Amino acid sequence: MINVETFISKHITFRQESFFLKDIADNHEKLFKSISNKSVLVIGGGGTIGSSYIRELLKFEPASLVVADISENYLTELTRDLRSRYKLKVPEKYVTYPVNFGEPVFDRVLEKYGPFDIVANFAAHKHVRSEKDHYSVTALLENNILKAEKLLGKLAAAPPEHFFCVSTDKAANPVNIMGASKKIMEEVIMAYSSLFPITTARFANVAFSNGSLLAGYLERLMKGQPFSCPSDIRRFFVSPQESGQICLMACMLGESGDIFFPKLEEEQMMNFKDITVSFLNELGYEPLICASEEEARYEATRLTPGSKTYPVYFFVSETSGEKTFEEFYTEGEQLDLESFKALGVIKNAPKKSFSEIELMIGELNRVLKDPGVLKSDIVKVMSDFLPSFHHIETGKNLDQKM
Repeated sequence: MINVETFISKHITFRQESFFLKDIADNHEKLFKSISNKSVLVIGGGGTIGSSYIRELLKFEPASLVVADISENYLTELTRDLRSRYKLKVPEKYVTYPVNFGEPVFDRVLEKYGPFDIVANFAAHKHVRSEKDHYSVTALLENNILKAEKLLGKLAAAPPEHFFCVSTDKAANPVNIMGASKKIMEEVIMAYSSLFPITTARFANVAFSNGSLLAGYLERLMKGQPFSCPSDIRRFFVSPQESGQICLMACMLGESGDIFFPKLEEEQMMNFKDITVSFLNELGYEPLICASEEEARYEATRLTPGSKTYPVYFFVSETSGEKTFEEFYTEGEQLDLESFKALGVIKNAPKKSFSEIELMIGELNRVLKDPGVLKSDIVKVMSDFLPSFHHIETGKNLDQKM
């Protein structure tokens, strides 16, 4: 079986140590002072980024940790992982709850354990595949924007010392609803950043994160199923550990309103096709390139323990909302590239008034509750609030792909 951490280092990031190691070391004292003996709430803490954040956070010895996530299985694995790590100190006051942060039961958790010194929200729809129709888009917008705004309103009554929520590189010049939802979320939190310290981060794909194409390869291998991936998509990548470090530093070291991003260069983007070939080679296979999904499925039935090839179908991306490249910032955004070695910071994110945010939230609620709403209606409302949003609609979605 492949060592995923080693593979990421060797074939994806080409880094033997974390990209952010020096920034963590340079700010170790400040991080320890800000985290040690503090109470922490992590929402969506069972996923790849949230759990990576928690592992980095625990190195600085918080007094208590409450974790909420809708996945009971993720929370179970998180606890097993934390308690199995050598020299990682889990707080005596550590508790997990499989609850949705938009439900009344979550409010009771806040009442029991709050107020918190540090709050980090990783609960988000992150996949472009989550915008196939108005039902999935409604769930995405409720999670990424509406529930997030309600959370900020609740926290404003007893503000934390640090609040962080995760954004995405797809918020820069968004072409999909997921990216646009995160751009609107950024605008929402910027309004609240005048009330208490709030930061966010846009960052790259997290290699082998839960639900990602690469993590799917591990599942396909165990099931003896073929691989399938776009041949024309290039992405920036960070390791799971690096994703947690980005979020930790953004949360604890940023000024209110800051948007962090990794200082990766264009030549560091990787093509999914190249990673796929390297992955198969690492396992001792040569890719058996198939002309269709059906051919790939058939060839998978012929795999034997001694097979030297593995079926894979490469295709040109044609689904809605796909960008062939990534970017972390746009023209006009003021960048601080000096404060950190490996992190840049956007300093001049526009701050809308609360009346503007209220109008935007109200309009989103109105259109989402319309029983006759279409996906195009939702896109129009979002475009009215985000002139930079140019949705790419092809009528095809990733659920139609293998």
